[in-house]
Amino acid sequence: MRLILIEDNARLAELIAASLIPEGFAVDVCATLASAQQAFDAGHYDIALLDLGMPDGNGIDFIRALRRKQVTTPVLVITARDALGDRILGLDSGADDYLVKPFATSELAARCRALLRRPGGCLGTVLEVGNVALDTAAREVRVAGQVTEMPPRETALLEQLMRHSGRMVTKAAIDASLYTLRAEVTPNAIDAALSRLRRRLSSAAADVQIHTAHGIGYMLLPIVRENTPPHV
Repeated sequence: MRLILIEDNARLAELIAASLIPEGFAVDVCATLASAQQAFDAGHYDIALLDLGMPDGNGIDFIRALRRKQVTTPVLVITARDALGDRILGLDSGADDYLVKPFATSELAARCRALLRRPGGCLGTVLEVGNVALDTAAREVRVAGQVTEMPPRETALLEQLMRHSGRMVTKAAIDASLYTLRAEVTPNAIDAALSRLRRRLSSAAADVQIHTAHGIGYMLLPIVRENTPPHV
């Protein structure tokens, strides 16, 4: 999942990003509204976290501008403005949720997941393909009911493929989902991650397979096993 964090407090932004990355989010941090707009112009985000008091403008105006452009990305306001009127203004201006600082990062992560589970959102609680299940909240993978240890990057890759099971996922889409704008990604990074993921799934006897369309992308499919008739 791709998340944009619009926060000018560098230390707070660092703490929030560090708490969300293990939850499966690739986090782009913007310290100004101008840089955030450039990031939106460059790509899609699954959710936005926005501080209202930015150095180059008001976050409320930024939300309104997004909605005028028909940008439907869920916006979770994170701010020190705790007055009832501020909350109402934020929500009426197009924000989807409002969280007052200071807050627990665990609650922030839970609110992000809740927003993405809403109709039209991209996040289900548990994804299942074949005998593979991924708990997106706990970041836990099970194969045939047994927990399978998997590093965060491979878990995020598996999640992306499971969300689009039966459909081709382009390398560009995977890159956008797994890596931030500033990440230095080697040309074969995705291929290497997929190779590791395939080995891990095979070792766990997962009945899914990842098909490669060279130059296009990848598709996750369940393995259909035909019943063998009994010998007479």
